[in-house]
Amino acid sequence: MDLMQAFTAKYVKEEPPKANIGDTVRVHVKVKEGSRERIQVFEGTVIAKKHGGIDESITVRRVSYGVGVEKVFPLHAPAVEKIELVRKGKVRRAKLYYLRDRVGKGAKLKEKL
Repeated sequence: MDLMQAFTAKYVKEEPPKANIGDTVRVHVKVKEGSRERIQVFEGTVIAKKHGGIDESITVRRVSYGVGVEKVFPLHAPAVEKIELVRKGKVRRAKLYYLRDRVGKGAKLKEKL
C-alpha cells in the first residue's frame, strides 16, 4: 500500500453507498445553519460517476420548478449521511449528459427489473 492510500484509509467509509449511473437516488446531506445542523434530502438521477477510492463522486440531476439542478456529492464526505436507492435505471452509457437537453417524457429512463 503506497503512502497516499495509507493516509486516506481512515477517511474512507467502510461500506460506500451503492449508486450507479441511471439510478434515481435520495441523498441525505447534513446542512449546517448557524449553530443548528439538519439533514436535507436531494432526490434525482445519477448522470455521472467520477474517480475512485476516496475521491469518488456522483453527479445527481433533478428538475426543480422547471429548472434543471445538478449537484456533485463526494461519496466519502462526512456531510453525506446516506444514499437511498429509489429505482434502478437501465442505461447503456457511462455519462448521461444528454439528459440536460431533454425535457418531460424524453428525460425518462427505463427501469431495470
